[in-house]
Amino acid sequence: MVERQLRRRGIEDERVLAAMEEVPRELFLPEDMRDRAYRDGALRIGEGQTMSQPWIVACMAQLLELKGDETVLEVGTGSGYAAAVLSRICGEVITIERFESLAEGARQVLSELGYDNVEVRVGDGAKGAPDRAPFGGISVTATALDAPPAPLFEQLAPGAALVCPVDRAGRELLMRYRDGQEEAIVPVRFVPLVADEP
Repeated sequence: MVERQLRRRGIEDERVLAAMEEVPRELFLPEDMRDRAYRDGALRIGEGQTMSQPWIVACMAQLLELKGDETVLEVGTGSGYAAAVLSRICGEVITIERFESLAEGARQVLSELGYDNVEVRVGDGAKGAPDRAPFGGISVTATALDAPPAPLFEQLAPGAALVCPVDRAGRELLMRYRDGQEEAIVPVRFVPLVADEP
């Protein structure tokens, strides 16, 4: 996976590559899906959610350009796999999941595997985690309409990156935001970001 799917397709951050090699992707999946864990595609994990393909997980982690001591916010825990990868390249991960069943499953696997610098929360990820801000990076694993939710920008540390898929006129693009600038990275397909009413 690391050589074929990642390094050959532009993932160059050695810390991200090492994390992708270390974290056992199959253990974050139901047993009947583990034989598909390293395929180059997204996998269904229940509640209408998916585990992103390995390249997307690595790409989003690389785009954050983490140094290693940051607290990172992840919106959309899903299986917990991406949070585990992030936990290897930063100081701490706060990850928020809407679905209690997914959050509980992720919490259990992360705990069993010893990823003790990940805190899994249940709630509306669009509101972020203001009690732990500012964040040295924010990764959103669901597509926002037009732009990421405003509270996430407010919780981003100066110079830090926010990586989020965005739907503009029916076209989904993975975007990176930093210091008021935005950069389109690659076309993507994610589940929609659902926010509670304010």
